[in-house]
Amino acid sequence: MKRRVIMLTPAAMLVFVASFATAQESQTSPSQAVDMTKGLSEWDKIYAVFSHPRCADCHVADGRPRWSGAHYGGTRVHAFNVQRGDDGSGFGNPGLRCTTCHFASNSNALHGPPGAENWRLAPAEMAWFGKSSAEICAQIKDPARNGGRSLDDIALHVRDDRLVGWGWAPGSNREPAPGSAEATFQAIENWLAVGSPCPVP
Repeated sequence: MKRRVIMLTPAAMLVFVASFATAQESQTSPSQAVDMTKGLSEWDKIYAVFSHPRCADCHVADGRPRWSGAHYGGTRVHAFNVQRGDDGSGFGNPGLRCTTCHFASNSNALHGPPGAENWRLAPAEMAWFGKSSAEICAQIKDPARNGGRSLDDIALHVRDDRLVGWGWAPGSNREPAPGSAEATFQAIENWLAVGSPCPVP
């Protein structure tokens, strides 16, 4: 009888330890709840920036930047046969690099070319010109299609990259992207905090 009591004690302790560990795990690492209403509200702010001509015109699949927006009266392919470049750099082809016309700041000349540091097209895998909100959202969350970035990296890229920042200061009466770099960074952070939901396609 005494031997049976000794054998049961370790089993009882094992059950107690397992249930304690389960309780601890549920308290210290709860699964992140997705708040669709708040998340989609934040995503709408992000999408308004990403789909705006100041951003989307250089996120093209065919390697040809666009001229679009209210001041253009429609969408046109960039003149002068400007292209991403056969080397995939986004800086254009030899003999007609983007920096031939686009410098580190906006031109002061009437209808002069805009400018920012490292003026170039976005990488081909980051093309979303003309895509829906749901498509861009899914793409942004996929490292294979967002430049290998985490969502935290994307938030910092939007806030700190000077070429991205040009979208809010495009000069020459061009319509700027909505909000600001800081506001868009905060919208991405808020979206992340509630589970980064995407619209239903």
